Amino acid sequence: MAKSVQEKAALESTLADWIETYSNEILRICFLYLADRSLAEDALQDTWVKVWKALSRQTQPPEHEKAWLMRIAINTCRDYARTAWFRHVDKRANLDELPEAILSCEQPDHSLSMAVMGLPGKYKQIILMYYYQGLTLEETAEALGLSLSGVYRRLKKAEELLRREWLGGRL
Repeated sequence: MAKSVQEKAALESTLADWIETYSNEILRICFLYLADRSLAEDALQDTWVKVWKALSRQTQPPEHEKAWLMRIAINTCRDYARTAWFRHVDKRANLDELPEAILSCEQPDHSLSMAVMGLPGKYKQIILMYYYQGLTLEETAEALGLSLSGVYRRLKKAEELLRREWLGGRL
């Protein structure tokens, strides 16, 4: 089904607004998943291409746009991580390479950020989406393709793991 010129213009305008609004947040998430700035920038570009293609097929924009965009970005990063080349890359994040917004946290030693980065993937995802990106539990569930109760359980487990790490095992 061909879209009219007005519909295409509206989609372009929507995409331009989203790029301006969400690019930094998506870049940070991609960096946290891939631990490489140039790969994260590539993933960001691929994310926007996928968003454009998906928007072109849909009749209306998604209800929770931020969660939808984050899900596309996460899936793009997962696609990158599945490649044979990526498996041979040093994935340890260097603090000097972190995007500015991540480095601007209050603790000069970045111990909390590093504790979050040290969590197992499924718990790190929840913390990043809920606390760093400010998504609600419902939006986090939608972005990660999980049930609401599953997100809640993982969030509580991640908080418990961080508390143990932060307090040195003392609860």
